[in-house]
Amino acid sequence: MILSVEAIDRIIEMAWEDRTTFEAITFQFGLKEQQVIELMRKEMKPSSFKMWRKRVQGRCTKHEKLRGFEKGRFKCTRQRQITHNKISKR
Repeated sequence: MILSVEAIDRIIEMAWEDRTTFEAITFQFGLKEQQVIELMRKEMKPSSFKMWRKRVQGRCTKHEKLRGFEKGRFKCTRQRQITHNKISKR
């Protein structure tokens, strides 16, 4: 599977996000967890990859079965305030 530069950037971004599961990446891009790990290893500096692996390993929010909530999405209580913030839209 050949991925565009934009898709690779988005996968890396999703992999760094705490609340984005590996299952969501699989659903959107068709890459399983091991393939995401291989992509991260290939695209990142060794020190950044090690930092990411340490951060992700054992994190319950990265796997749907280990999450504390079943349905819906996490939404910060301040999300509306952040969304309507004119400074963030510059």
